[in-house]
Amino acid sequence: MPFQVSKIRAANAAPRCSAKSKRTGNRCKAPAKRGWQVCRMHGAGGGAPTGLANGAWVHGNRSQAMEQNRRDLMALVKLARDCIKALPS
Repeated sequence: MPFQVSKIRAANAAPRCSAKSKRTGNRCKAPAKRGWQVCRMHGAGGGAPTGLANGAWVHGNRSQAMEQNRRDLMALVKLARDCIKALPS
């Protein structure tokens, strides 16, 4: 019996979700997921899969990797333009 009581105490001592209700203003009473400040119902560890695993994936032209490649390319273009301007005419 003491083993079960200690489990219940440990569960009750767990940090609680920091999400608040819009309607009542009260905090959620569910335990927060480990490493997160919110519970599973309020978004801890959630989100859609990325890349081809996402069902809405079409071509990847606007993916994070492509956007980063675009930013890097534009930085190189800007550097090349600055170098050309610095050349003596």
